[in-house]
Amino acid sequence: MTALKDSPDTAPDDKAAPTPGEPRRLAAIDLGSNSFHLLVANYQHDRLQVVARQGEKVQLADGVGDDGLLDEAAMTRALDCLARFAPFLEDITPHDLRVVGTNALRSADNSQEFIERAEALLNTRIEVIAGREEARLIYLGAAHALAEDGRRLIVDIGGGSTELIIGEHFEPQALESLSMGCVTFTRRFFSNGELSEKRMRRAELAALSELAHIRRPYQKVGWLDPVGSSGTIKAAASVIAATGKSPGGVITREGLLDLRKRLIKTKRLDKISLNGLKADRARVFPAGVAILVAIFEAFGLEEMRYADGALREGVLYDLVGRNSPEDPRFKTLEALQHRYDVDIRQADNVATTALGLLEQVRDAWQLTDDQARFLAWASRLHEIGLAVSHSQFHRHGAYLLEHSDLSGFSRPEQRLLAFLVRAHRRKFPIKEWQALPASERVSHGRLARLLRLAVLLNHSRPEQPPALPELRASGEALELHCDESDDPNLLLADLEQEIAYQQAAGLELALR
Repeated sequence: MTALKDSPDTAPDDKAAPTPGEPRRLAAIDLGSNSFHLLVANYQHDRLQVVARQGEKVQLADGVGDDGLLDEAAMTRALDCLARFAPFLEDITPHDLRVVGTNALRSADNSQEFIERAEALLNTRIEVIAGREEARLIYLGAAHALAEDGRRLIVDIGGGSTELIIGEHFEPQALESLSMGCVTFTRRFFSNGELSEKRMRRAELAALSELAHIRRPYQKVGWLDPVGSSGTIKAAASVIAATGKSPGGVITREGLLDLRKRLIKTKRLDKISLNGLKADRARVFPAGVAILVAIFEAFGLEEMRYADGALREGVLYDLVGRNSPEDPRFKTLEALQHRYDVDIRQADNVATTALGLLEQVRDAWQLTDDQARFLAWASRLHEIGLAVSHSQFHRHGAYLLEHSDLSGFSRPEQRLLAFLVRAHRRKFPIKEWQALPASERVSHGRLARLLRLAVLLNHSRPEQPPALPELRASGEALELHCDESDDPNLLLADLEQEIAYQQAAGLELALR
């Protein structure tokens, strides 16, 4: 199988390499459902040295109403927080900054509205990541923080979801993201502020129900070391340590159950005051403890230690590895080619032609190396839908790419791949094109048009890529100069049909 890594037909990364000996300044923002976190660090000698760390309780998930919409008050809190983060990003290059959104932005029906406002404020792209991708990044951050051998279970209780990962070294072996978090469970079980044994147990049973389908598979894989990361588990470890009943950073079953009793005795969320617990976490803390109690119960845990390193650290380590041989996206795409039995020769021919066409219009259309990379990837995956059915296979392929868990990819990246595969043949998908965010519509449409032409030029499935015709771009108008072909009549008919398809979408393609 041909590797999907940077090769002669994939564009090199367009960022300049750091000066030898100079650290690389990186930044990550984690738009969590409970808290937003900023991490700025220097990367050198395979390690991160923290330069700045900021965190605020935004409780974005609390602003998602029963109608599924994120309210204006929550958006304002979030944007105000990002405005305070912005000065820390002034010396960060766009390629060294990554902003990721999690459960609240995954679930809110109007999340794109907030994303566009936040992108304008930060002047950078925001990527909403899927639950299992969030779990992968959490594991990456925790594994680097631990820097130890042995198979471990990593648990991260967030505001809207809980991630559980089993892995060894830097390789996750089981990834799961469950729909339970300290903010969403607070709204669900403690919305009136009352805290009782009955309410606590209802929350625990709901968490146990979520855990039921992964309990046996996870126990079958097994682990030696249960480790917790992020706010809820850090707070639980801190409160238990303050009692003197457990060493710092370790949550014992006994200490956890004692903490549970102490919380219930307060009877109300607004009465919670515990040594080691920050006031801004108190209201959502019981719900987080309920989830943690359920995890101890489901997996029969006796203790769990806390470790620094979570999503934001994982985002930075992942950023370092992007577009390198360690980029997990390469492995994911190769696995897709293998799983769906892609015709590798045809896929590579289409990719070669698509990138050759792109180079001719790169300057006129201001296309980047990153866009060239995604065009190459979409070219190599454009026929995966054939594994489902030959009829409408472009639709099947798009569905697979949009709805699969693709390790290393954010949702916007999956959406781009899916759109390109959907758009590579037949009528140009105007409805799907217009549904794209306004900031992406022009560039995505241009890439789709290049892919369509590359597929047509390789229609006869040649042994080698065909001679590259001349392509010119003026605004959105394309002019193709095509001199010869193995089957000129077939190619002419295909191109005339393509001209009609593009005209129907309001796009101009001329053949010379």
